[in-house]
Amino acid sequence: MDITRHNPGPRMSQAVEHNGTVYLAGQVANDQNADIGEQTRQVLAKIDALLAQCGSSKSKLLWAQLWVTDMRNFAAMNEVWDAWIDPENPPVRAGLCSDLAAPGYLVEIMVMAAK
Repeated sequence: MDITRHNPGPRMSQAVEHNGTVYLAGQVANDQNADIGEQTRQVLAKIDALLAQCGSSKSKLLWAQLWVTDMRNFAAMNEVWDAWIDPENPPVRAGLCSDLAAPGYLVEIMVMAAK
């Protein structure tokens, strides 16, 4: 049973591979001053990069969980998500409203994918 950890830090790894599944940590934007659309684009770019690092891609997504800090931003976040997601291979998904780790973060996304 091999477990591969990518970009480990003191509290967590950014990605973990186990039994052909890739688990990503929740991703947030680099720019906390950006609007919800730009923050979502930044998060999805980080997800693309991490999945590629693990030998996977958005076409192999199994599960996604998305958090926004304000439901008034949900439609704008979904607009970016819908343009990014592989329409032939959408994952199961949950969307939630919650406070995030810092006040400037407007969206956080966590995914699992097959290898």
